[in-house]
Amino acid sequence: MKIAADFSKRVVVHSESLEWLASPMKGVERRPLDRVGSEVARATTIVRYAPGSAFSSHVHTGGEEFLVLDGVFQDEHGDFPTGSYIRNPPESSHTPSSQDGCIMLVKLWQFQPEDRTHIRLQTLKMGSVKLRSQLGVSITPLYKDHIEEVSILELESNASIKLDTPQGAELLIIEGSLQEQNDRLIKHSWLRLPIKSRIEGVAGDQGARIWLKTGHLSDVDKQIEHLKNT
Repeated sequence: MKIAADFSKRVVVHSESLEWLASPMKGVERRPLDRVGSEVARATTIVRYAPGSAFSSHVHTGGEEFLVLDGVFQDEHGDFPTGSYIRNPPESSHTPSSQDGCIMLVKLWQFQPEDRTHIRLQTLKMGSVKLRSQLGVSITPLYKDHIEEVSILELESNASIKLDTPQGAELLIIEGSLQEQNDRLIKHSWLRLPIKSRIEGVAGDQGARIWLKTGHLSDVDKQIEHLKNT
């Protein structure tokens, strides 16, 4: 299966307009953003757990990265409420569930194969730093390695953001809105920019809270090849 699989193109998905699709587990539904592969895939997805739903225990051979957008996600490692940012590296395992239900941004098979670093952060409790070069814009760093960088951006009302993304980027609007080129991105809108791109946006009257990932699209071919060879 291929969804938005041409990584040389700019892609915008307003995920709130998509229908929920059933997963193999009852009560767990998905809105695919991009995907290369069948049930085991390099994928970026909005996932919804109904109250009381669960997945059986499984290993993430290619790693799993997620941000809890609403509700509380749970596994044997703890409870992860809205704002939790988690990186479960390759070969990690867990038994996911949600007693009260939750919605998450989930990314699979997008790690370096040798990565074994677990990350568990609560972004709503972390301090941000104002960007000196851009008025009204603050950043909360979440993760960085030699390939990629992940952060939360906070834009005040009508603040503008200009950012070169030579190795590509993805962003998801968590709250508020952003006008980027000809697209008005609202809550849970997702934008993927190819290599040698630039983000140029202006926040709406309510500002914007944005999950941002840069650098990783230089490694897409290796990720897909690793998936095929596993």
